[in-house]
Amino acid sequence: MSGLIAGIRPGLFAIGVAAFALASPAAARGPEKIADVAEAVIDAVVNISTSQNVEARSSSPTPQVPPGSQFEEFFEEFFKNRRGQGDNPRGNGPRRVNSLGSGFVIDESGIVVTNNHVIAEADEVNVVFNDGSRLKAEIVGRDQKTDLAVLRVKPTKPLKAVKFADSDKLRLGEWVVAIGNPFSLGGSVTAGIVSARNRDINSGPYDNYIQTDASINRGNSGGPLFNLDGEVVGVNTAIISPSGGSIGIGFAVPAKTVVAVVDQLRQFGETRRGWLGVRIQQVTDDIAESLGLKETRGALIAGIDDRGPAKPAGIEPGDVVIRFDGKDIKEMRDLPRIVADTAVGKDVEVVVLRKGKEEKKIVKLGRLEDGEKPQPASARTTDTPKEPSVVKKTLGLDLANISEELRKRYKIKDSVKGVVITRVDQGSDAAGKRLSAGDVIVEVAQEAVANANDLQAKIDKLKKEGRKSALLLVSNAEGELRFVALSLQ
Repeated sequence: MSGLIAGIRPGLFAIGVAAFALASPAAARGPEKIADVAEAVIDAVVNISTSQNVEARSSSPTPQVPPGSQFEEFFEEFFKNRRGQGDNPRGNGPRRVNSLGSGFVIDESGIVVTNNHVIAEADEVNVVFNDGSRLKAEIVGRDQKTDLAVLRVKPTKPLKAVKFADSDKLRLGEWVVAIGNPFSLGGSVTAGIVSARNRDINSGPYDNYIQTDASINRGNSGGPLFNLDGEVVGVNTAIISPSGGSIGIGFAVPAKTVVAVVDQLRQFGETRRGWLGVRIQQVTDDIAESLGLKETRGALIAGIDDRGPAKPAGIEPGDVVIRFDGKDIKEMRDLPRIVADTAVGKDVEVVVLRKGKEEKKIVKLGRLEDGEKPQPASARTTDTPKEPSVVKKTLGLDLANISEELRKRYKIKDSVKGVVITRVDQGSDAAGKRLSAGDVIVEVAQEAVANANDLQAKIDKLKKEGRKSALLLVSNAEGELRFVALSLQ
C-alpha cells in the first residue's frame, strides 16, 4: 500500500507515534504545557496486543547441516526466529502471529477505545498499561465504517481515564499531542498542530478526519490525539506515507464521531445509524447550471430505494437536498454523515430544491443496517450481434429506441425505460462522463423521454433557451440511476 493513504493494519502499516525530536528553538518545541499534558494522561494510554493463528508455509526451509555440526544450533535458531519467535519452527501448518497497536481508557471501570483494524480477526486481545501490567480484553463492539472498536478489561482497581473534547471547536493551527506505541515503543509522545479539518480521504462513507502533522507512525493505530487541556480530540487512524513512516500527514477520527459510535457500541454492541434510502451524487458546476441553481451546493438524489423512507415522504430523483434536520448540506458527503448521526425512527424535516424551488418533506428515518443490500453488478453481454440501426446522433452519442433485441444484447431489465446509447464518440464530453453503450437515457432536463426523437426535441429546446448543458438521468442495465450533465456548446 506504499504511497497510498493507509488505513493501517497491525503488522503492515499500523499507525504509530514516533519518538520525534523537534527543532531546538523553544518556539519550535511548542508550548511548555505539552509536558504537563503528557504527564497527566500517559497512564490512560495503553498498548493493544493481539494474536491469532494463521496458516503458513515456509518459503525458506532450514538448510540441512550434518548432525552435531557447530552450525546446526545457529541455523535452527535463526530460521526459528524468522518464522515467529519460536512458534512452529518448521513453518508448516498454523502459526501464531502477534500485532501491536494503541488505545486509551475512557472509563475507570475498564472501557478502552481503539481502532477496529487493530483487533480485527484477533483470537486474543490484551491491554498493556504504562506500568507494564497486562489484562485480557473482551470486545464490546466494533464498527468497520468508522474503524472504531470498544474493549472491556476487568481491573482490580479503578483505572486512569481520559475525557473527550468537543472536536468541533478545534481550530486550524491549534497544538495537539499524540501518545501511543510507535514501532512497539510504548508511551511515546509527539506534538504538532491541526493542519486541516473535515478531510475526506475516501476510506469510507463518513470520512471527516482531523489532519495533523504530529509525527504518527506504525503501532499507534487507535491511539489518542489530545488538546492542551488533556482531552481527547481524535483517534489516530490513518496516514499518507510512501514508506510506511511519518511524513507529517496523519489523520484522526474526530471525537464527535467517536463519542456517538462508542456510546452505541457500549449500549447495543453495534451501531444503529439513520437511513434515508437514497443514492446520491455530487452537485458539480455543470449539474448546478443545468438545474438552474444559483450556487453549487447540496446532495443530488440520483435514485430512491423502493423500501426506504424517502419514497413515501415524496423525495424524488433530481431533488437536491440542501438541509436535513436543520443542518445545512453544503456538499454531497455531508448528507450520509448527518443522516447516520440522526436517531432511528425520528421524524425529520428535509428541505430539497426541485426545479429551482424549495420544498419541505417529512421523513421518518429508518435504520441503515436494516436497509443495506449489496448492489448487483451491471452485466453486459460479450456477444457481438449485428449493429442496431441508429435513430439519432447527438451530443457525441448514437441513440436507438429500446427494443427486445437491445434488452437482450445489453441485458437491460424490463423495468428500465428510455433511449439506449449504442455508441459513444471517443473524446466527446459523453465519453469523459463515462457514458457507454448499453446505458439508457431515462430523462432529459427532468422530463421523461419515450424515444430518440423525443430526446432530440428536448435537446433542441434547451439549446434555443440558451442553456449551456443538458441534465440527463441515465440508467445502467440493472436500473441504477445517475445524473450526467453534458455540454451543449
